Amino acid sequence: MREIPVPVTSSRFPLPPPSPPLARPEVEDLQAYSAPLEGRRGLLRLDFNENTVGPSPKVVEAIRAIPADHYAIYPEYDGLREAVATNLADRFGGRPGLAHPLTPEHVGLFNGVDAALHAVFHAYGASGDRLLTTSPTFGYYTPCAQMQGMAIEAIPYQGADFAFPLDQLRAALLGQPPRLLLICNPNNPTGTRLAPELILALAAAAPQTLVVVDELYEAFTGDSLMPLVDFARHPNLLVLRSLAKTAGLAGLRMGFAIGDPGVVDRVSRVSGPYDINSFAVTAALAALADQPYVDAYVQQVGQARDWLVQQLMAAGVKHHAAGGNYLLLWPQQGPAVVEARLREAGILVRSMDGKPLISGSLRVSIGTLEHMQRFWAAYAAIEHPTT
Repeated sequence: MREIPVPVTSSRFPLPPPSPPLARPEVEDLQAYSAPLEGRRGLLRLDFNENTVGPSPKVVEAIRAIPADHYAIYPEYDGLREAVATNLADRFGGRPGLAHPLTPEHVGLFNGVDAALHAVFHAYGASGDRLLTTSPTFGYYTPCAQMQGMAIEAIPYQGADFAFPLDQLRAALLGQPPRLLLICNPNNPTGTRLAPELILALAAAAPQTLVVVDELYEAFTGDSLMPLVDFARHPNLLVLRSLAKTAGLAGLRMGFAIGDPGVVDRVSRVSGPYDINSFAVTAALAALADQPYVDAYVQQVGQARDWLVQQLMAAGVKHHAAGGNYLLLWPQQGPAVVEARLREAGILVRSMDGKPLISGSLRVSIGTLEHMQRFWAAYAAIEHPTT
């Protein structure tokens, strides 16, 4: 048997240390999306737009009731897609419901909307394809496109009120239809809102483009496509939803992609068979069955938002509040200074420094009235200390 030669080393000519294999060029050049995720427990969380009070007690009860032997069983998803469709169709408490019914095949299940986004790009984005979106918007869209080698065209929001650049986006959409059009509605972080009728018109004008609408924050302002859309007429529309912002399940990761069954099937093909764990399934079923709890929390957020805006206006603080459960404000001191001082007071907010159009601002999530009163007392003491 022929022996494999072993490299000879010496102290004078040492071999370089071994290196790991390189990934695809797109991955080697990729800057991963990252956010400060550690050390947040026990603080007032006004930085990630999460539910600030936690889920329904019925969710907690359902999780605690899971038998220990079920931990050893792979997750089962029977009934969850039906529960999503039923919840969306429900007209309880004046909710708009659906003009066109959904089947379970219209609903895709994902380990949070981040995983749904990743799957969309994995299924539909290829090297040389183009993503059309707006700027500034949710930061995870960019690395998802870059990892597929896609070109990105991001059209800026307009003016001091960050108006939606509808004419510019329509021209870009029709001039050279992109593979993907991604609209965050309401937009994170500007809160900019686009009427659902206009989104339907954009989708109809570019039938070969997959139009993805990120609706994580629609509950707070009511701008959803769901009461209007007929996926049989608009099979190139895909709506993303989550239980993180309203139902308080951010830590369990549960997201939905709702659209034409053919699109949902294609996006689901590139996901794992058990990406969502059993605890998240149980929690989601309980949360969807307790919509009054979610509606009550959304109402509290709206009241707290109105109160905080009044304080900002009375104090002459530059701010922008449009849609979603957050607003932007521009501190007189540097945003990093105020962000750090607020953290010392046990309150987390998010600096927007370096982001196009909104650099120098802080994004503040809206919680309950008690939470926002605590925030305002701390913020006012930092910016306008008494002498």
